[in-house]
Amino acid sequence: MPVISTGNTEKRRSARQFGRFVIVVDPTTCTTPKHLNSSKGRMFRVLGVLTLALFIVLAGCGGLTGSKRHDPPPPPSGGITAVNHIIYLLQENRSFDQYFGQLNAYRQSQGLSTDVDVTPANASQLSYDHSTKFTPFHMNSQCVEEMSSYWNESHNDWNHFAPTTATPLMDGFANSAGGDSRHSNPPGFDINGRRVMGYYEDIDLPYYYFMASQFAISDHWFSPIMTNTPANRMYAMAGTSHGVVNKPVGQLNIPTIFDELQAAKITWKNYVPDFPNGSSLKAFAAYTKYLDTNIVPMSQYFKDLKKGKLPQVVFIDRDSHDGLDEHPGVGISVQKGAAYVKGIIDALMQSSAWKDSVFFLTYDEAGGAYDHEPPISMPSPDGIPPVLGPNDTCTTTNGPMCEFTYTGFRLPNIVISPFAKEHYVDHTPMDTTAILRF
Repeated sequence: MPVISTGNTEKRRSARQFGRFVIVVDPTTCTTPKHLNSSKGRMFRVLGVLTLALFIVLAGCGGLTGSKRHDPPPPPSGGITAVNHIIYLLQENRSFDQYFGQLNAYRQSQGLSTDVDVTPANASQLSYDHSTKFTPFHMNSQCVEEMSSYWNESHNDWNHFAPTTATPLMDGFANSAGGDSRHSNPPGFDINGRRVMGYYEDIDLPYYYFMASQFAISDHWFSPIMTNTPANRMYAMAGTSHGVVNKPVGQLNIPTIFDELQAAKITWKNYVPDFPNGSSLKAFAAYTKYLDTNIVPMSQYFKDLKKGKLPQVVFIDRDSHDGLDEHPGVGISVQKGAAYVKGIIDALMQSSAWKDSVFFLTYDEAGGAYDHEPPISMPSPDGIPPVLGPNDTCTTTNGPMCEFTYTGFRLPNIVISPFAKEHYVDHTPMDTTAILRF
């Protein structure tokens, strides 16, 4: 990751510059209006040397639509030691190509570098019935039928005909999505899986494209493993899923990052919109221990910011109501989710905590949407093999993809901070557990 600046000569961005950015969506049609046409032996799986050094430099940037530039006081000296708040928001089920596969075109229009690893011109997927080759297309609605990202489907995405081998053909996305539609009850409408090749542009996600270009973005950020939400969220908190590949049975009695923080006397909170059951910590035995002290409703986040009492480490769980977590689904708009995220970030920027905070906006897994970059090899966090059902991939056929030694698929990851290096694109390969090392 990039390097923290230790100087204090450059000017910090003003939160007020971003406050006027408006996201508009028609909730009745779900479309954009036309005018917007560890210590203790735990191994956190990271690639490269991680200061998670957050892409840092502190340069002022121009405002939106001609808004006046503000020059606040210079940043504190001391580099990474000046960071007092780490905020981590983990949204749902979006691949990098789906959200930012067109980012270079936007960056070019802004006079910025075009070095983002975007969707290649020759990207394609064969339809479920093998009759049609699907190529990337701009989705004209922010709504999309859900795809599947379970263990079996994710391995099929990796290599349709040989899912346990170490050969990443990345050719099964449409097949998985088409199969998911065909076998749903009732069946879905995209029975050949074309939706996996749909992408959004700056016209659909103006706030995200702006923030990804003004602050810093990683174009080689991966989910921890090739499966769906629960196991990936376990990795985000514990650096392992302890063998879980799909939905866990019971709570895991293993240490999490929050146990480490507690032992180190570092203040932290898990802000939960769907309080209390929506906490990702519920997968762990420690959930009950922290329920009355550290797991709190999302409304407390805004109160803590206003009172100047934001803890040192913040984990914000997704809000599953009305698509605010950006999880794909019929009738769900990504713009509603982006507007919700903007409100969370705006509140931080307008608070006293902004001056020494780092905000990570990323996603738990890619949700079955296409991405051209294959998962990368990683060390197993603990040597525990996957706990598989009788019909799961790797149950009868073994291979390199049958252990926790590869990441999942590529995800968006934006680092928003007064410390963030302006317009920066980081190409260092790593997965979500890198944040645990930061």
